Formats: sequence, structure tokens, C-alpha cells
Amino acid sequence: MSRPTIAVIGASNKRRKFGNKCVRAYSQAGFEVFPVNLHSDEIEGLPAFRTLHELAAAPDRISIYLQPDDTHSLLAELAEYPEAEVWFNPGCASPKTLDQARAAGIDVRDGCSIVDIGMSPGRFP
Repeated sequence: MSRPTIAVIGASNKRRKFGNKCVRAYSQAGFEVFPVNLHSDEIEGLPAFRTLHELAAAPDRISIYLQPDDTHSLLAELAEYPEAEVWFNPGCASPKTLDQARAAGIDVRDGCSIVDIGMSPGRFP
């Protein structure tokens, strides 16, 4: 049986950032993690991807850690993954973006993806 997968858009090498905490939390939870970052080749020992399109297969989950304007510009790409839960973490999307995401058929999850797996972001200094 394969492990569940997650793409973390906005993954970071800076351990204090939530995009890094998410990579560590999901790795500890047993997920296969695909960090997505335009400027890094590796995050927490994992190969990083520039876009979702570089992944070999569609992820089960997508967790976003970007500024709201950057998140809005991803909606068309996110809509290409209708089977994925897309987590819009706190502060990364406006109510208008969330509404547009739902209208585009995206499986919107508005909340902290780390908390959803039973962990606290504070656990990852």
C-alpha cells in the first residue's frame, strides 16, 4: 500500500516558517512529501519541485503557504487536481480567492493543514 502524498507549495528551508514546519510534520506523520519552491532544489533533505506539474503523480493533498496574491494566481493550476484536498492555510487566501477556488471545483480546506493531522505547528521550532 502506498503512502499518502502531500505537495507543500511555499515550502521553505527556513525552519521557523510554516512552509518548513509543514514539511517536517507531514514527514513525521508518514506522508510522502513533495516540497514546492521556485528557488530551492532541496528542503529538509527532500528534492524540491518548481511547480505541481513537475510531480510524477497528483498528490492526495496540497498545502499552501504563500501570500494571498500569489495564491490567487495558482487557482487555474490547482483546479487541475480535482481529487486533491487543497489546504489554504491561515493568511494565504482572501475570502474572494476561497470563493473562486470553490467555484473552480477545488476541494477547499480553509484551515491549518498541520493541525488537521493532529499536530501543533509549535511542536516544530
